[in-house]
Amino acid sequence: MEPPIIIATRGSALALAQANFIAMQCREFFPRLRFELKIIKTTGDKLQKSPLAGGGLPKGLFTRELEVALIKGKADLAVHSLKDLPVDLPAGLTVAATPKRADVRDVLIYRSDEYLTQPATRNTQDWSPGQSALRGLKPHLKLADLPKGATIATSSTRRKMQLSAARSNLKIVEIRGNVPTRLQKVAERGELDATVLALAGLTRLHFQIKPDGTLAGDAVPDGLLATILDLDVMLPCVGQGAIGVETRADDERIAKICERLNHFNTFQSTTAERSFLRAMGGGCQSPVAAYAEVTGDKISMRAVSFTKETVRRAEGKRPVAEAGQLGGQIAAELK
Repeated sequence: MEPPIIIATRGSALALAQANFIAMQCREFFPRLRFELKIIKTTGDKLQKSPLAGGGLPKGLFTRELEVALIKGKADLAVHSLKDLPVDLPAGLTVAATPKRADVRDVLIYRSDEYLTQPATRNTQDWSPGQSALRGLKPHLKLADLPKGATIATSSTRRKMQLSAARSNLKIVEIRGNVPTRLQKVAERGELDATVLALAGLTRLHFQIKPDGTLAGDAVPDGLLATILDLDVMLPCVGQGAIGVETRADDERIAKICERLNHFNTFQSTTAERSFLRAMGGGCQSPVAAYAEVTGDKISMRAVSFTKETVRRAEGKRPVAEAGQLGGQIAAELK
């Protein structure tokens, strides 16, 4: 019997959801082959509570150990959130596939005023200190509707800059932890009013935004609301919503598997975005954002940069075969 094909992944709930999705697709497309997950702890996982992991993170913090496993032949595919994968890969490795992208938008998450003012909630005896000061807000709240001085927690430079550009009177603070941890912090900590998370990650963890604005799911604390932010307010980071499958560039057998996993439009869109980020000289914590999409035989992209003293925006369109050139063109306009 041939040895199994090893899929490397981090151990977080979101990483496992993505890796299991890839494994399910592999087994569906290649039922005669065996696929197994290999969970690898990365440096970024070990630094979840370290001040180093606030802003300005070293490149590859959440991907390097998976790449070492590929290089040493201890894994055959590595599954990443594409936004975490540096644009310059180690020699001999390549992004071989990007399955169809999920929704790229961000979500504003905050406490429900109605929930907090219910008598049963207000009289709860086991609240922790500070919870009596929790501020609730109305459902379907837009960023413009947040109270002056409201505190939003995010560790993303790209989000901080766009939030400040849209609302200079907001207070932006750091937050760490995985998605359920961040939700719990917003639910319990009176010094925080809201946070911003990727819709794709919430969806892959099977969380739902109900028509009344409630955020629902097995690991969601009671009383949280969510509003999807329009792209005109918050452009995503490069690669947001996309899964990147990284492999050895010379592994023809794995390349054939990745051909079945790949979604052409997603691959071209993220190629343009990653080309833009490379030309800007940045990584996942760079103060830039970009979103590309394919329509027919054309690819269009819009981007924003906060690398200068003033906010700079640009957009462009080219034939889809020139995805990489489009990214470089827009970067040149913003430098």
